[in-house]
Amino acid sequence: MKPYTSDRIKIPPGLWEGIQQLGISAHAVARKAELPLTVITEQEVTTAQYFAIWQAYSDLMGDTAQGIIQLATAFETAKYPPTVLAPYHARDYRDAINRMARYKQLCPPEGLLISEEGERCTIELEWLNLSDQPGPALLVGITLACLLELGRRGTGQPLTAQLVEFSQPMGDVQALEAYFGCRIRTGANHNRLTLYRRDLDRPFISYNEELLEILTPALDRSLDELQSHRSITDLVKWIMKRSLTGGRPDIQSVAKELNMSDRTLQRRLTDANASFKQLLTQARHEQAIEYLADPSLDIKEVAFLIGYEDQNSFYRAFRLWEGDTPSHWRTEHFNSLSLSEHRQDMLTMGS
Repeated sequence: MKPYTSDRIKIPPGLWEGIQQLGISAHAVARKAELPLTVITEQEVTTAQYFAIWQAYSDLMGDTAQGIIQLATAFETAKYPPTVLAPYHARDYRDAINRMARYKQLCPPEGLLISEEGERCTIELEWLNLSDQPGPALLVGITLACLLELGRRGTGQPLTAQLVEFSQPMGDVQALEAYFGCRIRTGANHNRLTLYRRDLDRPFISYNEELLEILTPALDRSLDELQSHRSITDLVKWIMKRSLTGGRPDIQSVAKELNMSDRTLQRRLTDANASFKQLLTQARHEQAIEYLADPSLDIKEVAFLIGYEDQNSFYRAFRLWEGDTPSHWRTEHFNSLSLSEHRQDMLTMGS
């Protein structure tokens, strides 16, 4: 279950203005999306309407890749909303993307899962709404492009990614490879940006401690208000999944992120007929299934990503969950998917 339980999406400040700066009228987008023109003045829309707006803009642009690049580079930093302004004025790139992931909760339907391992940092997009339909390719692309753009503008350096993966066709792939500075993979199981981990330590020339002291408390209050309307078990599992890589989140660290004491968190979980240990097991199980769907991850890496120090411990846990080994379970459930991805890779290499 996703952390969000509302189907109301706030229109990002500056969305319509940004579209119009690129020569497409807001009225044209609304008409293409088959929505009433009053949607332009609405502060909130449904998920279906929000997706329709992005799809309409993409259709009017004619090429998804060009729309991604133009929107990512054309938007002025002075017009960033507070949820992006705070990351832009962070201390360094790592601080910035962590703030972005945190405050993305205020701007569904997309959320971010961050994982650091070895020389890479992966940022995966997940949908936080109640809709099962995939988000428009343009929305996916602009979300990941803006993360790299944030690093470039914040550090003042022409940063590049290691790899960008999309689950859908994205139009002019060569244009995207030129923008991201790396290989673009389409037809993947996920939408993910992989950065060079060393870049996360780069300081931001846009760092502004005084402004952060103003923005952070206000954004945190808004986040607290939002979280108060969600299930505590969903919140805890969501935080756990973000913290599993290479370790085991404890109740103190989760409580701290929720801005409450561990005793208060324990009491709220008891009231919800749940336990921290039970939720941790569920979070690991759910993440294991998701990671095993990715043929590029070996079993040892999956074990690390869900917080197991050794592969044998993961094998024992997975047998309890599924009555099977991870490798055999993957073969049984995802063999045809792996073959499809292999064919896609071969086509990409031959193009």
